[in-house]
Amino acid sequence: MSKQEEFEHMEKYVLSTGIRVGTQVKTKFMTPFITKATNEGLYIIDSKKTLSRIQTAARFINRATTISKVFICSGREYASTPIEKFCELIGATPMLGRFMPGTLTNPLLPYYIEPELVLVADPQVDEQAILEATNAGIPVIAISNTDNVTSKVDLVIPANNRGRKSLAAIYWLLAREILLQKGDIKVNDPMKYEIDDFETKITEEELEEESERIPPLRTRNQRQ
Repeated sequence: MSKQEEFEHMEKYVLSTGIRVGTQVKTKFMTPFITKATNEGLYIIDSKKTLSRIQTAARFINRATTISKVFICSGREYASTPIEKFCELIGATPMLGRFMPGTLTNPLLPYYIEPELVLVADPQVDEQAILEATNAGIPVIAISNTDNVTSKVDLVIPANNRGRKSLAAIYWLLAREILLQKGDIKVNDPMKYEIDDFETKITEEELEEESERIPPLRTRNQRQ
C-alpha cells in the first residue's frame, strides 16, 4: 500500500466516526480548518488537515527523550478509555480527571511533575493544564473543535473532541501513526486494539440520548 493509499484509507476512518463534525460556533483560530457548514449550522472540519496534523503530532511525540514524560491529559469523561488505551500502546502517561493547580508549576507540591510534552483533549476543559504547561515552557498539543480558543496551543489537531467515537478514532489514529513512524508496526500490520476498543462504553439509555442530540449531517447545498 502506497503512502497515498494509506492516507485515503485512514481518511475513511475519519469520515465514519464523526471526527470532522464540529459545533455551531467557530473561532478565528479554527476557521482555517473548516470547510463548510450543514443546514443545522454545524461547522465541518477538513479531514485531510486532521490527518496531516496527526502525522505532525506523532513526530512531535516521537521526539520526546522519555516517552513516559509525555503526559496525556483530559477532564472529559469520554476521553478516559481512549487515553488509557493510547498510553498502553505507546508508553505515555495518562492524567485523567480534574487537573490539580500547581501540578506543572509548583515544585513544593507532592504531585508536581515535569513532562516533556502535554497532549490535551479539549482546550476549554483542560484549560488549567494548558496554562501551566505554557508557563512552564512545555509544548502543548490539543485536539480542538471548531469553537475552541487555541492561542496557547503549540500544535492543533482539528477534530470533534466531544463524541465518543471521534475521540476513540483520533487517539487510535495517533497511536497508530506513532508506532508506524517508529517502525514498531508496518502499514499492513494490525493494531493490538481496534477503534471500537478505544471507545468509552455507555448504557443503551445514554446511547439513545446521545443519538437524539446529534442531528443528521446535511450540507447547506442539500434540499430540505
